[in-house]
Amino acid sequence: MTVHLIHPLFAPDPSWQVSGRYPDPRIQSLDARFDKYRLFHAAVEMLGAGTRWAEGPVWFGDGRYLLYSDIPNNRILRYDDTSGHISVFREPSGNANGNTRDRQGRLISCEHETRRVTRTEYDGRITVLADRYEGKRLNSPNDVVVKSDGSIWFTDPPFGLNSDYEGNRTQSELPERVYRIDPSGAVRMVADDIAGPNGLCFSPDESLLYVVASRAVPNRTIRVYRVTGDTLSDGHDLIDCGPGTADGMRCDVDGNLWCGWGMGDESLDGVRVFSPDGTPIGHIHLPERCANLCFGGAKGNRLFMAAGKGLYSLYVNTRGC
Repeated sequence: MTVHLIHPLFAPDPSWQVSGRYPDPRIQSLDARFDKYRLFHAAVEMLGAGTRWAEGPVWFGDGRYLLYSDIPNNRILRYDDTSGHISVFREPSGNANGNTRDRQGRLISCEHETRRVTRTEYDGRITVLADRYEGKRLNSPNDVVVKSDGSIWFTDPPFGLNSDYEGNRTQSELPERVYRIDPSGAVRMVADDIAGPNGLCFSPDESLLYVVASRAVPNRTIRVYRVTGDTLSDGHDLIDCGPGTADGMRCDVDGNLWCGWGMGDESLDGVRVFSPDGTPIGHIHLPERCANLCFGGAKGNRLFMAAGKGLYSLYVNTRGC
């Protein structure tokens, strides 16, 4: 029998304890609509630690593993679902942040240090998809999603330019925007009215695009846009985050928004779930802010949550879209 050991660098925090009872009190219904997504005998699990700021989880079902970024440590990590082992997938990573897969299953990454969006080819080579717009360097691509037509949409705030901790401190050359990379490779700006564009995701039918405005005042907001082909319209605030801080997010098959949440008030740390109409319906409490998340696992019903210093998971009664 082969025994798989978790690398000590990434071993779960020994102070973390899985709930000793079902249902897990860390999973909170704020509205009756959330009840059907809870599994009474599923608990929040801590899969590993050892990161300074975990981000950008993306599931590779064909290999049964998860990749996620550790931005300040300039690396992408790999969680193996069959063994529970966490290892370094790529180092350095260009201070990679958001990750996703394209329609051919290749890794797409946003890199702060190199100020670009890249694709990892099947043989490991890295192809630069975007690093400039109208001759000027991008800021620090943050999060990225791929539409069914093969186009790649990403946010470009200046967060990675603000210090040497998650990139290189320097001046912006472009305003903060949302961009679209056409399957042909052409890059086009699709939104420039968002204060601090951050996490983004499409609705299940791709008729809507949600974008976090992380520098909106007085509160962070989640904006929504109508998607028509390669164009956005009717942008408006759907959710006022109040004291919460939305970050990365994903939609489930019913159109609910599962949002990384927290910072400030510890009772807000974790994941906040919103119905399609913007009503908060559930919360998953974590001991730290969740930066980003994705659905994965063998049946697509496992929520992976990348928080500051740890990676967490929870089985839920829905799937990602």
